[in-house]
Amino acid sequence: MSWFTTQRYSGLCRDFGRRWRRVATISSAITLICAQPLFAVPAAKPNEDFFSITRSIDLLGDVYKNVSQNYVDPIDVSEFMYSGIDGMLGQLDPYTALLDEEQSGELDEITSGQYAGIGVTLGIFSGDLFIISVIDGQPAAKAGLKVGDQIIAIDGAKVSKKPIDEVRSTIKGSPGTNIRLSIKRDGQGPLTVISLVRGEVRVSSVPFFGLFGSSGYVQMNSFSEHSREELSAAIRAIRQEAAKNRVTLNGIVLDLRGNPGGLLTSAVDVAGLFVEKNSRIVSTRGRAADSEQVYVTKTDPQESKLPLVVMIDGDSASASEIVSGAIQELDRGVILGENSFGKGLVQSIINLPYDHILKLTTAKYYTPSGRLIQKPTPREKSARKVLLSNGDADSTKVYYTSNKRKVYGGGGIRPDVTVKADSLSEYQSSLEKSGLFFRYASRFHRKHPEFPLQRLSAEPVYEEFSRFLEKEDFAFRSDAQKKLDSMKQLVQKEGGADKALAGQLDALDKALAALTRRNISRDSLRITAALRREIMRHYDERAALRKSVEDDSVAAKAFALLADPERYQKLLKP
Repeated sequence: MSWFTTQRYSGLCRDFGRRWRRVATISSAITLICAQPLFAVPAAKPNEDFFSITRSIDLLGDVYKNVSQNYVDPIDVSEFMYSGIDGMLGQLDPYTALLDEEQSGELDEITSGQYAGIGVTLGIFSGDLFIISVIDGQPAAKAGLKVGDQIIAIDGAKVSKKPIDEVRSTIKGSPGTNIRLSIKRDGQGPLTVISLVRGEVRVSSVPFFGLFGSSGYVQMNSFSEHSREELSAAIRAIRQEAAKNRVTLNGIVLDLRGNPGGLLTSAVDVAGLFVEKNSRIVSTRGRAADSEQVYVTKTDPQESKLPLVVMIDGDSASASEIVSGAIQELDRGVILGENSFGKGLVQSIINLPYDHILKLTTAKYYTPSGRLIQKPTPREKSARKVLLSNGDADSTKVYYTSNKRKVYGGGGIRPDVTVKADSLSEYQSSLEKSGLFFRYASRFHRKHPEFPLQRLSAEPVYEEFSRFLEKEDFAFRSDAQKKLDSMKQLVQKEGGADKALAGQLDALDKALAALTRRNISRDSLRITAALRREIMRHYDERAALRKSVEDDSVAAKAFALLADPERYQKLLKP
């Protein structure tokens, strides 16, 4: 038997580089689920497959060598090799991939929740690099860096027009090393050079928690080594706040929306805070008949009785689905929101020569009732049938929870209570993508450095923001208007000079413009709320997060459910 040092993972793939296949629906982070630190990969058995594998390797090598040496045009032999590997892996699933040294280096950061740097989140707006978030207690915060600061240069080298991934790599480094940032406060004023010392930055998987009325709320955005202790501490703090305010806590809302996942063991530990010891949370099954591994909770729960609502959406994946699936099937809480992503594949990390690793799908994971969470995955089209069977989930098959409630397969977790989030309008989405909320809030903060947030609700921000957009020459055209623009171009291209047709198109353009103005006017309240949240974030990120929860219509439904014990119990015991 040949042995390879590997580590088993499962989750969504962020684009670490050009050789990662993208998952367009989720771009915020990579998700990885680690099952065991060492995984044995047996050598091929001496059967008919052995000859096929050997013959295929020989053929592949000969094709690569001959094309590399004899093709009519020069070839980058390294990129040619990578493209061939990508082509092969593209026939399997979106998560099997080859990682080079730089890409594989990010795995430890994600699983540990730690990295060496200064503790900021960066964003590019209109080509300029800004600090959009600062982690408390880290080097950047200690040096006085703030949300809205524009970074002009790093160690004297200008960052203008550089890709953001390159900038991040430059800012990261070994703990204890120095870095100099040339910044402009809120993008204005004189240039200031700030010297910092890089440190070990630990990113919490619980960015926000709090007490809302009689309900506790905890947001989790990942599953890392410390997630259980961070969630446990958050719940204890909520209980202490409730006791201080003499409030009887009616339950906890665990917000897993947008959470792409993380460590499998962390998912099991997090579920263990709410369910009984030795409860089955998830199982994994590979290709071999005897490959099943069952994961159960190993500790007594911290909150075995407190009502629980778990919020999910289409970006809740992997470890998030393990937790929500177990909570649902053990009838420990109510799942509320929208269908989850449907990521149920486990990857093994296999070390390869030259500091490369292969992230290979080797198993699938299943909920306590046996549901396969993995939804059918799109694959690159090929004239050849590579996969003999993929075992996609059956959406018609019925499974049962502990209380005999029906749940269904087919990919992802279906909520017990479906609540759709309010979608952004075209106009608000355009403003967000252009960074105009952020830039206006930065200017507001610069003009009013000591502004009391309690006065913000009375500030006429919408009118001032409208004037700001005029100065920025922001012109918005709806999708309908853009399609009409394309139609006008097509008519002109076809040589159309019909005055009647031109008049009709102009009339339609005016009508669409009037409709767009009405839609923007109707959107003014939501725009104002978004503006105020962004302004608050420049002064106090925690206050802004709290305001976001207060304005959240889905969270309001979750709080209302906890406030109605009779309905809550009926959902769990119909």
